Amino acid sequence: MKSLVDLRPIREFPLFRRLWLGSTASGLGSHFTSFAVVYYVWTQSHNPALVGLVGLASAVPLVTIALVGSAVIDHIDRRRLALTVTAGQAVTSLLMVLVAASAGRNGIWLMLGLTSVASALSGLGNPVLRSVVPGLLPADRLAAGLALNHLSFQVTLLLGPVLAGAVTAAWGTTWCFVIDAASFLAALAGIAGLPRAGAAPASGRRGFPAIRDGLRFAAGTPVVRGALLADLAATVLAMPMAVFPVISDERYGGSPQVLGLLTTAVAVGGVAASAFSGVVTGLSRPGRAMVACGAVWAVALALAGAVPQLAVVLVMLAVAGAADTWAVVCRGTLVQSATPESLRGRISAAEHIVGVAGPQIGGLRAGLVAAGTSGGAALLLGGLTSLAAVGLIAVTTPGLLAARAAAVGEPAEPERVD
Repeated sequence: MKSLVDLRPIREFPLFRRLWLGSTASGLGSHFTSFAVVYYVWTQSHNPALVGLVGLASAVPLVTIALVGSAVIDHIDRRRLALTVTAGQAVTSLLMVLVAASAGRNGIWLMLGLTSVASALSGLGNPVLRSVVPGLLPADRLAAGLALNHLSFQVTLLLGPVLAGAVTAAWGTTWCFVIDAASFLAALAGIAGLPRAGAAPASGRRGFPAIRDGLRFAAGTPVVRGALLADLAATVLAMPMAVFPVISDERYGGSPQVLGLLTTAVAVGGVAASAFSGVVTGLSRPGRAMVACGAVWAVALALAGAVPQLAVVLVMLAVAGAADTWAVVCRGTLVQSATPESLRGRISAAEHIVGVAGPQIGGLRAGLVAAGTSGGAALLLGGLTSLAAVGLIAVTTPGLLAARAAAVGEPAEPERVD
């Protein structure tokens, strides 16, 4: 069935297959560490403020390093850089093992520091790996490859915390860090077979001029600008996760089970949409699908804020999660197809920053609105403003709705297995 996820990039292109398997393994391991860090800090301190610092310790270095790293990412061998960064992540996880096993309460600040190091490495490594995918697949398989990457993300997001909780309950947080460190071996194996890519001529611009060139391309290319702005409109204006505890308390008595259902519903919708990503990966005009999915995301969240019945809320959240997944796939197809090889590292870094900073800012916005109104009102207002913003971007961005998925500066045909 054409509507199901397209597995041909995995079946036909061994380099992509090895990278995908390694990235999936390390992605799952990263969720083990994310869970374990929060659990460790909480059990050692029982201080909500310190737990909140975990998010800050992750977000600030990630965004900063992704931006600064974009100055050099297109001027050095991306394969070597990815190997170095991944090895550094493995070492960081091993240091977390030592802290969790021996430091106790005295290790809280060490753990936060290591979290910042791991996040900084992720801010450099994720854009590198994102930028190599177009070189591993032909133009007509790029959308399917990006959909498979998002399927990997959604599945590990859904399973990672559950498995990490089981491991923590049985053996403690130390083993979560051990599993994460081991998962990077699979990532290293996947990266090792990649071709050398990304080294620019000696005359290529570096440093802040290189960052400026990347930002100028993103702002001056209507399709890229529109795709990134549409993503920000969805996340900054309507990201719902921060108000789930408020809604659970206001409507459903603060039940932790309901809170878990609210969070899981979004992920379930995302996994389901990933499984049926063939619906969007075969479209010739992904811009239209991205805008439509952005509108569905916004309307579903607005309805979740307006309707009190739990069953309806869960369905709407699942619909929103599915729409977001398809929108991300379409956005990635548009951005990567419109970006020449010489700029892919920098534009991938910009994508990564948008994907990380948008939800963080959106969570702050939702919390502030909920504090002044209610959780439901924050969802409703967020959905409506997001819908208006996505519509405005669609009608004011030349060529966004008509954009076709065609690679610019397409590399040589990737290695393929028939």
